[in-house]
Amino acid sequence: MGNRLLEVLEGRGQNYILPFLWQHGEEEKVIREEMARVDEAGIRAVCVEARPHPDFLGPKWWADMDIIMDEARKRGMKVWLLDDDHFPTGHAAGGVKEAPGELHRLFLGERYIDTIGPAQGASLLLDTLLMSGLRPTISTPQNASGMNQLVSVVAVRRNPFDGALLSDCVDITDRVHDGILYWDIPEGYWRVFVISENKDGGSKPQEDYLNPLDRDSVRILLDTVYEAVYARYKADFGKTFAGFFSDEPGFYNDQTTFDFQSKPGKPGVLLPWSREMPALLEQALGENYRKQLYLLWQDEGEQSHTVQYAYMNIVSKLYADNFCNQIGAWCRAHGVEYIGHVLEDNNVHARLGPGAGHFFRSLWGQDMSGLDVVLWQIVPGFDELSFRSTSGETDSEFFHYGLAKLGVSLGHIDPKKQGRTMCEVYGAYGWTEGLKLMKWLTDHMLVRGVNYYVPHAFTQKAFPDPDCPPHMYADGKNPQYRYYKHLNHYINRISHLISGGRHMASAAVLYHAEAEWSGESMYFHKPVKTLMQHQIDCDVLPIDVLVENASVIDGRLHVHQEDYGCLIVPYAEALPAAMIQRLVQFADQGLPVRWVGGLPLRSSEGTDVMAELSCLATHGSVKLTDLDTLAQDLMAEGHVEISVDSYEPYLRSYHYVHDDLDVFMFFNEDPHRTICTNAVLPVQGEIYAYDAFLNRLSRYKDHSAGAVQLVLHPYESIILLQGAGLKGYAAEPPAQTTGSSYELKGEWMISLAKAEQYPHFEEWGSVTDLINMSGPDGLPRFSGTFRYEIEFEWNESTKQVLLDLGEVYETAEVWLNGEQAGVRICPPYTFEIHGMIRKGTNKLVVEVTNTLVKEQRDFLSSFAQQEPSGLIGPVRFCY
Repeated sequence: MGNRLLEVLEGRGQNYILPFLWQHGEEEKVIREEMARVDEAGIRAVCVEARPHPDFLGPKWWADMDIIMDEARKRGMKVWLLDDDHFPTGHAAGGVKEAPGELHRLFLGERYIDTIGPAQGASLLLDTLLMSGLRPTISTPQNASGMNQLVSVVAVRRNPFDGALLSDCVDITDRVHDGILYWDIPEGYWRVFVISENKDGGSKPQEDYLNPLDRDSVRILLDTVYEAVYARYKADFGKTFAGFFSDEPGFYNDQTTFDFQSKPGKPGVLLPWSREMPALLEQALGENYRKQLYLLWQDEGEQSHTVQYAYMNIVSKLYADNFCNQIGAWCRAHGVEYIGHVLEDNNVHARLGPGAGHFFRSLWGQDMSGLDVVLWQIVPGFDELSFRSTSGETDSEFFHYGLAKLGVSLGHIDPKKQGRTMCEVYGAYGWTEGLKLMKWLTDHMLVRGVNYYVPHAFTQKAFPDPDCPPHMYADGKNPQYRYYKHLNHYINRISHLISGGRHMASAAVLYHAEAEWSGESMYFHKPVKTLMQHQIDCDVLPIDVLVENASVIDGRLHVHQEDYGCLIVPYAEALPAAMIQRLVQFADQGLPVRWVGGLPLRSSEGTDVMAELSCLATHGSVKLTDLDTLAQDLMAEGHVEISVDSYEPYLRSYHYVHDDLDVFMFFNEDPHRTICTNAVLPVQGEIYAYDAFLNRLSRYKDHSAGAVQLVLHPYESIILLQGAGLKGYAAEPPAQTTGSSYELKGEWMISLAKAEQYPHFEEWGSVTDLINMSGPDGLPRFSGTFRYEIEFEWNESTKQVLLDLGEVYETAEVWLNGEQAGVRICPPYTFEIHGMIRKGTNKLVVEVTNTLVKEQRDFLSSFAQQEPSGLIGPVRFCY
């Protein structure tokens, strides 16, 4: 038997869950109690977060941390720490505010003045302009000389008919004296662009944040927080203290903190800047780069795209080197790990604002890949249509088909990440989110390869804490908390099976943030979506890795432990010259390259690549395809691992291998429709099914020569196993029924218990027809457990009997004749009851627990439709 499976079955798997543990300065008893609640939920780690703490890094903070560390040592738990006094990371616990001015945030700003000539002896008041409120959305503070630091002044001729900028451009920076521009304006209309360094600006909530482009500025965070933690817990580093978590660091250069459209070309927005930038821009654009800076705010076609690409390429690399890589190196040098995530929302992963410019660069220095799902970003069924959430309309295609793929791809291809991808999950969905939705979100991530989880969150504040519910324990008021351990055991077991081995994928898809910076492009998740809807798995690979760390062997693309049968390039008007040249090499080496929507027209840098593009256009290994036919083309060419006999756009699949074990996961993401199809797996031999809730292995009943029949209800997933490590294992036979069924009817006695009362129930009444208990004629404000009791006669076979509860909202626990039959937290609500049912009179007890939303009608829950409560049925016995 494979070691991973044996460890899971014997309960020796690792912990893959590290929930946020929010600190507000509570008393010792409260802190110890919450640590106990985390432990009893089957979790072996916490990620401590000040939310906020009144004395971060002060005596009370260290006293509270000592308590947490003491509990963790006694319980054999790990402790991670969110690395700042509040999210997003970058405040450095106030250390930046007291630092020298050159270490504060720095921006590049643009203003312009419209002029007309001829005008001899004209002058313009630049110092007044730079200190004025001409654009009230931009803050322009003074430096020691009384004005912002001038970078360049450029005059650009305008078309007299429509005002468009023309190519005639004059650098007049040297004509500025004592804050005044003296210029003999030539004939015609001119726009004078004034470019300056600004020591303030951007998002107001982040005004005292570090400059992530400046190595010394980032060092403030290390000196203030990381070194202080190391000084106190040095002996625990790499043992009980596992590492640090950065939460949503980014540029925050836009006045609108979470504007996901912020990027070069957006008028009026300050751009991230550092003292290194001038030399790097000169290296990229030439000695006249200052003359081109105004194009960072203008859409002048190819000319602007070249400048904007150069800028974004530089700032994303500086962020990677000076922020993420520096912190990661510090952590590894001190024996701990560095994890976390940036903001990826609505494609900001390749943009400025709250983003960090480039997903892969922004996280390369960390020891796990990372992402987050909060605020109704992912909603079952809304994979194409947008969903209105607290932050506006979602790009649902990105969240469903792009987000997790970014994370797991980085985890697969970066050696130091060891195949690990972390997801911050469940947060800020409101109390309408229960274990049912949590399980769906978990499977959404597991089936894409996410194998570490940061649940959001355990809070120690007295109930009700209005901060981003749901909360796992909630001061004992969450009625589903007692079942939360079932989900955690499920997560740990499957995560263990998809860790420590190798992911299998048919294709690689190019991640080309660079294309977004330099012209028109197709989102990378567009081809990913069509592949996933046809069960063709892929990784998303950045240009940096393909240029520097990829090779082609026997016509397959190899990156780290991964290999792919083809490379798919989403449409890009321009790509970096090195990538275009690399694609020619790949094609020459026999790698199938599939261009979706057409070849590039040019390079991002503006260098000549016509010879390379002509080669690609005629190369035998290169083919053009449309998005609509991409999947069919790949299937016809044999670039598939798993094939199904019907189109199942909501069937997700994942293939993971160990030395002697193949692991296949399938998940039905359709929230309403059952999937019935046949799938052919790339294996031969006996196939087993693993039930991660029951931790049970059985022979899979419906398979032949690698072909399996899949029947997956909404919310249902399955793990199939095959390999030499399974030989000789006495697995249980699959449950078999004859297809007969019997609907249970009669009088149900119903009683109620709130979370703090359970298991003490109060009788409510009886019904013969099962109803929605939260309807207007029922108990619309009751949150807790409904207990249903009924007696019935049974005269059929007792050998193979399944109980199907039908519709349930939402967690169900069943007893038959006093014996517990199990717990289900999502559909299908079926229970094996052979061995419990007997001929004659039987007593069935069903407890159904809803979520707290009926009692706590919180703001976040107002964005989602509410489900019924209770046992709806019909209740059937299948035998």
